[in-house]
Amino acid sequence: MNSWIIPLAYVSVTLIVGMIFPRLEHHFLPNLVSTMSAPAAMAVCSSISSGMIALTGIVFSLAFVMVQFSATAYSPRLVLWVARDTVVSHALGVFSATFLYALVMLAWVDRSASGKVPFLSGWLVFGLLVASIGMFIALIERLGMLQVNRMLIFTGDQGRKAIEELYPSTQAVTPAPTADATGLDRLVRAQTLTHLGRPQVIQCIRIPELLQLATEAGAIVEVAAAVGDTVLETSPLVHVYAVRQPLEEHRLKVAFEIGDERTFEQDPKYAIRLVVDIAIKALSPAINDPTTAVQALDQIEDLLIRLGHRQLDIGNYCDAQGVLRLVVPFPTWDDVLRLALDEIRYCGANSVQVMRRMNALINNLLTVLPAVRHPSLRHWEERLQGTVERSFKDADEKQDASVADRQGLGIGEEKTDGTT
Repeated sequence: MNSWIIPLAYVSVTLIVGMIFPRLEHHFLPNLVSTMSAPAAMAVCSSISSGMIALTGIVFSLAFVMVQFSATAYSPRLVLWVARDTVVSHALGVFSATFLYALVMLAWVDRSASGKVPFLSGWLVFGLLVASIGMFIALIERLGMLQVNRMLIFTGDQGRKAIEELYPSTQAVTPAPTADATGLDRLVRAQTLTHLGRPQVIQCIRIPELLQLATEAGAIVEVAAAVGDTVLETSPLVHVYAVRQPLEEHRLKVAFEIGDERTFEQDPKYAIRLVVDIAIKALSPAINDPTTAVQALDQIEDLLIRLGHRQLDIGNYCDAQGVLRLVVPFPTWDDVLRLALDEIRYCGANSVQVMRRMNALINNLLTVLPAVRHPSLRHWEERLQGTVERSFKDADEKQDASVADRQGLGIGEEKTDGTT
């Protein structure tokens, strides 16, 4: 939902209620009036309306400054999730509704010089004021997410949720199939669906719909773009094999959810991408904050552990008879490791703290993950050691950087020979 729709709905409802409710109260309940004097009620409504518009301007100006600052400090892609949070939109809506209804209420105080103050309408103003205070507290709490540790936890939670939904935990981890296991290279391509329009991102693929369509037609559908890919004009979305009549392009297109930005749905790599962005920005010479990179590696390690225990090659889907009908690209274990480790290894090559934390990460993954994951981890262990060898010339520094330490510079883990 667009962020402006929610405040607009609040304003529209407030104007409608402000025009109808006081009239109904005045007509059906003429004797239900407040004991507050008319001058006092007018002063209160004036204070609430003027105060709310000033508060709204100050609060949201500061909020936008905080969001902008955080976008430069962490990642603009990540902070957008906070800026577009519905709490922000609802807070703006409630503030605007309180301001508008307090103004409307002024027209019904001392109506026709009666000296009366409508009872229900008056209490509705106070109710909106209390709601504004509650939304203000909620807004401050939500903006507290801009703290780096809470941003890392939020992003990690989104990645954990995506992993749970995408990769069933009941699957045993087995070696990935070879590239030609599907045999599509030996089939004749009968149809290709391409993207038309400006560059957009694949946000979600509705696999059940594609599988049903392929099964009904007796075809094999190969998805050519993975979730998270940006598709350009004429970029292929789908290849269809072993079909006599072309499939309905409309049904193929509606199976893809395409938008302007990546989302966490079906894309745990996006969560890793954002955490890596925070880490490498913290390691930039302008910021030079390796401790934040270590905190980011905590989240990355947890995500890698969860992914390492799942069957990642889930892209081949069969019909009820066991015939291959749908092929969807998903990231491999090597893809995930490269994304999670390579840029941090490069940007943190001169940080003893980061090197020690990455050593601890790989050591722990070798301990807790199945043996099928170990060859790739051994490769990254060698690459990390090569980075240490190139980055540190002093023997003592090289030794310090080679130690596994979960805190970066905390308690080094002992090796089997008793050294640290």
